[in-house]
Amino acid sequence: MTLVARYANHGRAGWGLIEDDQLFPADEDVALVDALADNELLQRVSKAKKAPIPLDEVSLLAPMPDPPQFLGVGLNYRDHAAEAGMEIPTDPVTFGLYKTSIIGDGDTIEMPPFSDENDWEAELGIVIGSGGRDIPEEDALGHVGGYTIINDVTARDIQMSEGQWGRSKSFDTFKPMGPWIVTPDVLGDASDLSISLWVNDDLKQSSHTSELIFSVTQIVSLLSRSTTLLPGTVITTGTPHGVGFSRTPPEFLKDGDTVSIEIEGIGRLSNPVAAAGSET
Repeated sequence: MTLVARYANHGRAGWGLIEDDQLFPADEDVALVDALADNELLQRVSKAKKAPIPLDEVSLLAPMPDPPQFLGVGLNYRDHAAEAGMEIPTDPVTFGLYKTSIIGDGDTIEMPPFSDENDWEAELGIVIGSGGRDIPEEDALGHVGGYTIINDVTARDIQMSEGQWGRSKSFDTFKPMGPWIVTPDVLGDASDLSISLWVNDDLKQSSHTSELIFSVTQIVSLLSRSTTLLPGTVITTGTPHGVGFSRTPPEFLKDGDTVSIEIEGIGRLSNPVAAAGSET
């Protein structure tokens, strides 16, 4: 399994491979997007292994901060559809997201002053490696460069008032992503992974990607029928049951909270929460 991360160290940013709590930087002339699209190139980077940097000496950055396309799939877990009192969709619910919302592991989720119903959503993220159009489902996994964790933070009051989902999920800082990308050589189609979310020490979401209504390969194939998927595209795949607005009474993020997500085989993404203008 290959862990691919973007990092900052002593004022310089780059990407590299993580092994045994060390980061092996890639050559500056090798683009991360190109490596995810070409397994042979990624293997050459792995074999070259430049002098490592201890992982505790780097800051991990969002692994794909400038995706050419940032796409979301909603209502895609059977248990989440049930808690929301909605029927299982026969076609995926899709929407666009703004890449300016992306932050990395440890960065602060900043709640806007005009929304007090900011909710959490643990999600598996797909990163497209090799792009394409009209991708058959049986070939879709070959177009997946890797997987990451995404917190699909959502302003529920804005979402409900506007009807369209993109803006309510795309405020600055509303898309924590990371801590790295895991290639599919071990995770395969990611159909059998546990997914959990905590707010502070309280477990709020606990499910499994087997609850996905539309699988990773179905999502990639279906989206490519209408849209040419580009290398580096990021796709969120939906959240399981346990979101705040479906609780009785509803629960939302508060100033001072910390949200942590774990997905089996990937790792842990953790972000503090602050009200607008708060000291962090």
